[in-house]
Amino acid sequence: MPPATHIPHRCLARHAAPPAIRTPHGCLARHVAPPASRGEETGLLDGTRGNRVTIAPDTGTAPRGRTVVPPGRGGGPAGPSRGGGPGSSSTAVHPNQPRTPTPPRATSAWADDDELSRIPLWRRIRHEHRVLAIALLTVLPAVAVVATVAPRAGLSPGARWVLCAIVLACWILGALALRATVTRPLQTLANMIASLREGDYTLRARGARPDDALGLAVLETNLLGDQLRAHRLGEMEATALLRSVMAEIDVAIFAFDEDRRLRLINRAGERLLAQPAERLLGREAAALQLAPALSGAVPRVEDFTWPGAGGRWGVRRTLVRQGGRSHTLLVLTDLSRTLREEQLAAWQRIVRVLSHEINNSTAPIQSIAHTLRGLVTREPPPPDLAADVTRGLAVIAARSEALGRLMSSYARLAKLPPPNRAPVDVDAWVRRAAALETRVPVEMTGGPTVTVQADADQLDQLLINLLRNAADAALETHAAVTLRWRADDTQLELEVIDGGPGLAGTANLFVPFYTTKTNGSGIGLVLCRQIAEAHGGTLSLANRRDARGCVATLRLPVA
Repeated sequence: MPPATHIPHRCLARHAAPPAIRTPHGCLARHVAPPASRGEETGLLDGTRGNRVTIAPDTGTAPRGRTVVPPGRGGGPAGPSRGGGPGSSSTAVHPNQPRTPTPPRATSAWADDDELSRIPLWRRIRHEHRVLAIALLTVLPAVAVVATVAPRAGLSPGARWVLCAIVLACWILGALALRATVTRPLQTLANMIASLREGDYTLRARGARPDDALGLAVLETNLLGDQLRAHRLGEMEATALLRSVMAEIDVAIFAFDEDRRLRLINRAGERLLAQPAERLLGREAAALQLAPALSGAVPRVEDFTWPGAGGRWGVRRTLVRQGGRSHTLLVLTDLSRTLREEQLAAWQRIVRVLSHEINNSTAPIQSIAHTLRGLVTREPPPPDLAADVTRGLAVIAARSEALGRLMSSYARLAKLPPPNRAPVDVDAWVRRAAALETRVPVEMTGGPTVTVQADADQLDQLLINLLRNAADAALETHAAVTLRWRADDTQLELEVIDGGPGLAGTANLFVPFYTTKTNGSGIGLVLCRQIAEAHGGTLSLANRRDARGCVATLRLPVA
């Protein structure tokens, strides 16, 4: 660690890192830091292209320049002052170091002529001059007494003049020392606060003592600088992390200002538009073929074609503010590959299930047909040939009908129409569906009065299927079925609870045509979940925690 720079007034200490620069007054010394990017100072939308998150320059920022300290504020009698002495510079900064721009003031911080006319004359005098005047006036009676008593003390005229000169010199020097003692620490604190206001958190003051009034003020100022510096470092680290994520993520991100001009783009956005950021920033959304994505409902999935890619895209938007100005953040996600993979996986599951079911039907048909052909061609024919042929044809017919029902169920599942929404009273809907189940008792726990926008026929089909499954399970243990629901301002939650043996496994519950029942079709739960998702809801099944059995939970949005 380099040695600390000596300061004659000894009012400031420095975090020893880069060499300090002495100001003319000797109160302040400033670290010279390497130039920092504006993004590290002002945020994400004012960053640089160091990590390929490119931002257009904002023409609305304040101009760069020196902060001029008015006379009597924090330093010398006139001119820009940060060090406290006359003629000291505004700040000691390396010539190549970019200064943090001082934001323009909405109103002047200094009093105008009208305000000055209303301020008492004593308050218009500068603080250090008031301190000097008070010091002089305080000692003036003693000086007057010495001047009066000296001629009567029997001293020679020369001795009297020397005594008066000594008293006058001590009087003036003491007053000046008192003024310096009072004003120099205030100037030091003013310079520190000014550095904090300008974003420089490297200054630290000496003499921080919690048992001293002035030392306590210095201590609190130092602690404020430490806290602001830690906050700045945290912001810089968070901004750097966010830029890295935006640069590397495989999602196109754009930011448009209020005029729909592009202000931010990441690497994925450049690939999408097939142009470098330098040619894209500042252009309007319509010229970039992004205007359709900036309108319409979100989130949504839509087909788009851009110079760099095309297909199905997920569109999301949100509003952010930077520098007091509103920006629209547009996020485009390529869903084509994901959808293709999901479609391929869905087709594979369907083909696997259909192959299994078709083989289960065609295998016995093929075996019986082969047996019957052997019986018919046998010489002499067996005496019970007619009965064997009748039984074989009956089996073939039964398996063919089962295969037909399977294909009809698949067509029914694939051709579910979109819901025809209308107001549905939940209490009436639940009671209507519960009345159709007569095999087991159905207990209803009354819930709040609520209405949902839904297709009543499809909801009836959904709840009837859930009640039928619950009744089948309850019959095995001679238990009952319970229906209950609750709702808030956004969501309805309905539960169908049975006291059956519970679920052995949940991995294949919603796989089409998968069933553990002897006469099951394997599409009931799949159809129920499809209806729930078509209404913007969800359906889940789980074993009960308080007792044996299963609970089916249906969640639907409330109108």
